[in-house]
Amino acid sequence: MLPAVPQTPSPEHVTPVVTVIQHQDDVPLGLLAETLADVDVRLVRPDAGDPLPAAAEIDALIVLGGTMAAIDDAEHPWLPAVRDLLADAVDRDVPTLAICLGAQMLALAGGGQLEVAAPVGPERGVVEVRMRPDAYKDPVLGPLVETIGRDVPVPAMHSDAITVLPKSATWLASSLQYPYQAFRLRSALGLQFHPEADEEIMRRWAVNEGLDAEELTAGYDTHREALAMVAKQVAVAFTAQLRRQVSAAGFGL
Repeated sequence: MLPAVPQTPSPEHVTPVVTVIQHQDDVPLGLLAETLADVDVRLVRPDAGDPLPAAAEIDALIVLGGTMAAIDDAEHPWLPAVRDLLADAVDRDVPTLAICLGAQMLALAGGGQLEVAAPVGPERGVVEVRMRPDAYKDPVLGPLVETIGRDVPVPAMHSDAITVLPKSATWLASSLQYPYQAFRLRSALGLQFHPEADEEIMRRWAVNEGLDAEELTAGYDTHREALAMVAKQVAVAFTAQLRRQVSAAGFGL
C-alpha cells in the first residue's frame, strides 16, 4: 500500500491571519472582534515592546486608534515603523483597515497631510457621515451603503484631522465637521471614525478625557442597531475582501 500523500489545503480552507496593531489598552478591537471570529487574529502591541511584522509576513492588517498624534514620534517611538508598515502593506496590496489614528498614519504614509488639534475642534460621540458616490463601489463600504444608506451614524473621537489625502487616494465619506471621514488607498481603507467603539468603550474614553460620558453616549440610544450594523458590515466585508485575495493568490499563504 502506498503511503498517504499529505494534502495541501485549498485556499478556501486556509484560515487567514489578521494582524492587529493596538497602541494602548483602552482602544481595543471592540465590536470588530465579534465578527472577525472566523479568522485568526494576531495582536501586536508595539507600546509594550512587541516587534512589528514585515508586510511580507502578514495576510491582512488592522491599525487601531490611540490618543497620541500620528506624528508624536518622540513620545511614541514605534509610530514611524507603523507608518512604514502601512506604506509597505499598500505597496504589497495587503488588505488593510486603518482606524482614526491608523487612518491618519495611512494618509501620511501615502503622502497626505495632517493637522494636529485642528481649529474646527474635536469631533466626539455619535455623528453622521455621508458616503460619496465612490463608496458605493468600495469592497468594504459598498455593502454598508446598501444596508444602511448613504447617511450613516458612526462613533467618533478625534481632534487631529487629515487635511490632504494622498494623490492616489479615493475619497469615500465626509461629515459636516470634517471632510475626510473615509478614503481608500489601493488595498487599504482609512476610516476617521470608530466602527469598533461600543457604548462602553466610548464611555471609557469620555471618562479618561474628563468629558461628560452621558452626553457623548447619548447617540447610542437612538442609533444602537445601526451602530452595531456598521461594525458588523465593516468586519464582514473586510474579511470577504481578505478571503477573495487569498483565493486569488492560490496557495500563496
